[in-house]
Amino acid sequence: MHRFANPTRFLRIARPATTWLLAIGAVLTAVGVVGALSVIPPDYLQGETVRILHIHVPAAWLGMGGWTGLAVASLMQIVWRHPLAAVAGRAIAPVGAAFTALCLLTGSIWGRPTWGTWWEWDGRLTSMLLLLFLYFGYIALSAAERERGPDGRLAAIFGLVGAVNLPIIHFSVQWWNTLHQGESIELTGTSIAPELLWPLPFTMLGFSALFGAVVLMRMRTELAETKIEARLRRTASE
Repeated sequence: MHRFANPTRFLRIARPATTWLLAIGAVLTAVGVVGALSVIPPDYLQGETVRILHIHVPAAWLGMGGWTGLAVASLMQIVWRHPLAAVAGRAIAPVGAAFTALCLLTGSIWGRPTWGTWWEWDGRLTSMLLLLFLYFGYIALSAAERERGPDGRLAAIFGLVGAVNLPIIHFSVQWWNTLHQGESIELTGTSIAPELLWPLPFTMLGFSALFGAVVLMRMRTELAETKIEARLRRTASE
């Protein structure tokens, strides 16, 4: 992993990877969204609201996956002092927050006709809302640390501590009697009919590719800004 610590080597890989991820993500997402909105039939119980599943599930997955990546970057920053770890954490946080917010929004839209309410202080919903607040906290803390210097560790510690919320989100439907339904898709099978489920892998993979592309773009932008700032400092000191 340390061989990618050199920003120049990282950028050589990140530039083409960004293009490929954007292209693949756009195609897969388009196929999945079109299939979800206009091809699959309505569910016999949920009706047309079942279509939200194909946006809601990938958003929830990436909201949690984003913090997982952020925690890994935080661990690498604290233990191995990887020079790109803090950059990766700062790049991931806003994207993960956006998908977490999308998860909460689509969940509320689904919940209104299904549960009769836009919001309920349910275990899964509350822990997911807490994840969004954790993202906001990390963004603010990492921005403040970056102002002080590049060696800050508080944001990285916060990223690791915040990972405690991830198993709470996952197991909330098992630990508490909640409105939110249990796991519909597991390794052993699914309770969703195949004719309703097929667009989901497209949106899952498509959104994941777009997530990766945006994170790489943000990392490249920050590295470029750092390079420009260093050049300006050198020019000012001459």
